[in-house]
Amino acid sequence: MEQWRYIVTEAMSPAMNMAVDEAILQLHSEGKVPPTVRFYTWNPATLSIGYFQKAIKEINMDALRESGLGFVRRATGGRAVLHDKELTYSVIVSEEHPNMPSSVTEAYKTISLGLLHGFQNLGLKAEMVSLASEEEKEKYSSPGSSACFDSPSWYELVVEGKKVAGSAQTRQKGVILQHGSILLDMDVEMLFSLLNFPSERVKQRMIDSFRQKAVTINEVSSRPIGLQEAIDAFGRGFASGLEVELIPSELTEEERTLAEELVRTRYSTEEWNLRR
Repeated sequence: MEQWRYIVTEAMSPAMNMAVDEAILQLHSEGKVPPTVRFYTWNPATLSIGYFQKAIKEINMDALRESGLGFVRRATGGRAVLHDKELTYSVIVSEEHPNMPSSVTEAYKTISLGLLHGFQNLGLKAEMVSLASEEEKEKYSSPGSSACFDSPSWYELVVEGKKVAGSAQTRQKGVILQHGSILLDMDVEMLFSLLNFPSERVKQRMIDSFRQKAVTINEVSSRPIGLQEAIDAFGRGFASGLEVELIPSELTEEERTLAEELVRTRYSTEEWNLRR
């Protein structure tokens, strides 16, 4: 069975978390590190936004500053995510890998099998939404806020019909980076306090819609699930979903050095985070 690297990093700053994912991508593209599955958490809790989001327009920057939360723009698309009571994963693998379909959505499906198996390992009845039919599109449609968990995308994971993991993907230098948020618990009011809305009425409508379309592991689990149990379950899930052996490892010195450089030059800069 093919061996991939498996890394659980310590809680990191928002800039460092995004920089590490990019550093792994770059060094994998150079053949210096193997395909990698990484789990991580955030210190402080952080609001991340998608690459294409307009920060000043969509995010309440005053509320964000007052909250004490971190803030960073991801290199991947998608909408705002509150990284707090959750586990974040990333998968970095070459586009040329024999098990990776060339289609973005089909590669997304392949990687997301790891999530599906992880939820099943926790005893949850998870399923993957294909959005292939008009019926499914209608079922999961959303009025649309700036929040990621507002509605599922292709091959997103749902439990009891509600989105329970949000993922995004980018391809650079011949490498796929897919990362995402696995919700253990969530402060919905906090998330929506950080987003801009034309009125309180619209905001409340979006919150109500969000609660109907998103759910956390601990809302649907029959018992409390902690971070370590989630890491173990999803570690086994990605191994079986990707049909690989995950070998516990650490970041290399070159990865950490490159990540620190990317923090300085990109992920901690206003030019990057507020660029749009």
